[in-house]
Amino acid sequence: MNNFIKSIEDAQLKSEVAEFHVGDTVKVYAKVKEGTRERIQIFEGTVLKRQNGGSRETFTVRKTSNGVGVERTWPVHSPRIEKIEVIRLGKVRRAKLNYLRQRVGKAAKVKELVK
Repeated sequence: MNNFIKSIEDAQLKSEVAEFHVGDTVKVYAKVKEGTRERIQIFEGTVLKRQNGGSRETFTVRKTSNGVGVERTWPVHSPRIEKIEVIRLGKVRRAKLNYLRQRVGKAAKVKELVK
């Protein structure tokens, strides 16, 4: 039974997923359905965490909008995600950046990784 579930989950995986890590600033192009119409909405922010692996892998992105922190979590292999575009590479030493939730302004910034 376990192999059966694994084969179904493997069929759900996307062939191409953008290479991004925790601390990176990304643009997530998400499909939004409004009534009968469907459009693409861009959500730009810092990746706080990536969890699990395989078909159940998720990632959380945080941005500030009008002075209010907004977080959104998506499955990496979701059909609702059009693409993930990396804007800046972040230099962090943590797997989860939960401490950014208490920071405001410049203190909430992540250092940029220069290659």
